[in-house]
Amino acid sequence: MTAIRYPAVAGTFYPAERDALERQLKSLLSEAANDAPAAALPKAIIGPHAGYVYSGPVAARAYARLARARGKISRVVLIGPSHYVAFRGLAVDTAEAWAMPGGTVQLDQDAIARLRLLPMVGELDAAYQREHALEVHVPFLQQVLGEFRLVPIVAGDAPSEAVAAVFDALWGGPETLIVISTDLSHYLDYATCRRVDHATAEAIERLDHDGLGPSQACGAIPTRGLLLEARRRRMAIERLDLRNSGDTAGPKDRVVGYGAWALYEDTERAAVDAAGPELIELARRSILSGLDTGGPASITAGGSVSPLLAAPGAAFVTLRRRDGSLRGCIGSAAATRPLSVDVTRHAFNAAFRDPRFPRLEWLELPGLGLSVSVLTPPEPMQFADEADLLTQLRPGVDGLIIEDMGLRSLFLPSVWEEVPDPRKFLQLLKLKAGLEAQHFSMTFRAQRFRSIEAKGAMIGGNGAAFDQLRWRILG
Repeated sequence: MTAIRYPAVAGTFYPAERDALERQLKSLLSEAANDAPAAALPKAIIGPHAGYVYSGPVAARAYARLARARGKISRVVLIGPSHYVAFRGLAVDTAEAWAMPGGTVQLDQDAIARLRLLPMVGELDAAYQREHALEVHVPFLQQVLGEFRLVPIVAGDAPSEAVAAVFDALWGGPETLIVISTDLSHYLDYATCRRVDHATAEAIERLDHDGLGPSQACGAIPTRGLLLEARRRRMAIERLDLRNSGDTAGPKDRVVGYGAWALYEDTERAAVDAAGPELIELARRSILSGLDTGGPASITAGGSVSPLLAAPGAAFVTLRRRDGSLRGCIGSAAATRPLSVDVTRHAFNAAFRDPRFPRLEWLELPGLGLSVSVLTPPEPMQFADEADLLTQLRPGVDGLIIEDMGLRSLFLPSVWEEVPDPRKFLQLLKLKAGLEAQHFSMTFRAQRFRSIEAKGAMIGGNGAAFDQLRWRILG
């Protein structure tokens, strides 16, 4: 006999009648769909779990990001806090299906069986009997996804590593979505709630799993686990909404905070990470060829290079001495040729044609560091004035291209390591372009981009290169 779990809060947190529930969901999602959906589907979302009249508009902002997910996402890992039962660890469900007003949802028994093998994961029916944190998300999931299998998890007291291990075990591919259920601050006055929740949101957006406590979010434990895994996987995060019950349907003297976020896998970084050794080897060969023949290695768009390297791409190649000082850096921001060709040419130019340095010599190779930074396409920035531009800059993330009065210059994101202050960063970039540090005009333009770096060494770990070096020195 199939074990069925029936709703605990249908008729209180959301309508128990199917037609009324569907009407409310359609209305909430329609109001939330004003923003254009992101180009990519999120891998994970964070959303609240109060009654729909209070938190539904905020939760809908996250679920609107899944408008194109029907037929693509077939498994949902849903985790939220335990409100009624105190326990240590993570509790999976013993049921085989959940009977909801919108239809029955099957649980993914194979995935749940895998989770039971992990430390701190077990079964606890009591954790599910009254719990609303997971249940209120399921109607939204049914509305946007249609058919899917559910992996519900109630979180007790568990370390971030244990929660992150659950996500890692079930990460899967594009068929798997992770949903974190959490409200933010509870029962503060309106102004205090806004201040506290704003700080919480900033911690979440920094992926700062240590900066989130139970007074900031009732679902701090599952949220911290996701932030830890997201940092490891270098995910991008987008804030979709930040409000409280005083903004939606309640009084302002005692409010509960709600937030919605979407997290995206960095597919570009994953591609560059996979091709990293190939990128470094291309650059290394080009420099060795320059030392041997005076010209870069012959690389064409074809051959056996990976799809990333065969496609148009833009890159910078940087050489650094053992002490970290710069020895050459050349690149381009526009993808005008295959990435393999771009890297090959820029590696040669960084070694032999950077006007700030003499041509590289064989004796300089020991200890010489080599990095290839692959650039994402530049995105034009919209700003009213320089102060507006400065508030939009993301230290450590954004590379920046500025242009005005026929002058142009570029800083890679790595410059933030030396110049962490946005105002100073922009001033130095203006000086590099030949503009005054305080210059700004209505024709000032800025574009930002990210760079994804692969690192290596000219001769480190490369026996053939070292033998060639030794032959040139001793022969």
